[in-house]
Amino acid sequence: MIKDIKTALLLFLVLAVMTGLIYPLAMTGIGQVVFPHQANGSLIRQHGRVVGSSLIGQYFREPQYFWSRPSATSLVPYNGAGSGASNLGPNNPVLAQHVAARIKALKAADPAEKGPVPVDLVTSSASGLDPDISVAAALYQIPRIAQAGGIDIVTLRHLVKENTTEPLLGFIGEPVVNVVKLNLALHERYVTAHGARGSLAKGAKS
Repeated sequence: MIKDIKTALLLFLVLAVMTGLIYPLAMTGIGQVVFPHQANGSLIRQHGRVVGSSLIGQYFREPQYFWSRPSATSLVPYNGAGSGASNLGPNNPVLAQHVAARIKALKAADPAEKGPVPVDLVTSSASGLDPDISVAAALYQIPRIAQAGGIDIVTLRHLVKENTTEPLLGFIGEPVVNVVKLNLALHERYVTAHGARGSLAKGAKS
């Protein structure tokens, strides 16, 4: 019996060292060597300052910037400490009310836009932190941004195209646009056009 206990303890210690120390250190080392940018959070820097991560969305509501998807995270939108969905089913009347209110807000922000609203602009993602929107959602916002920011539509379309990520291997998924990266590129246009200073604040709000 004592022998069995010793064997069990030895096996426990060996596995604890392997899985709790050697394996994590090995994976951390490989990550830092092979994928250093991703291993450190895929951080986005502007003028040497960290302004966000390409993996986590931010809340934008100034009319001259592209808007992200709605976020259902607790306390504040795009709260990384409270990731989660609204958990409202498709037949839930509360979801229909939320979608209707979001459509109304989008129409109010750009009354001249008569086209259908892309679904990702009125529905939140499962995590509440999705940094991407569809190309259609980005293009839908261009007239509002052109009017509010004084940048021509052709330039805005070019910025959207530059910041579009194509499907993996050309066919897995859909083309998407990272809103944080797109707004940083757009902000640089404002700086060039108007001589503004500083950097785009995290989650610019109205």
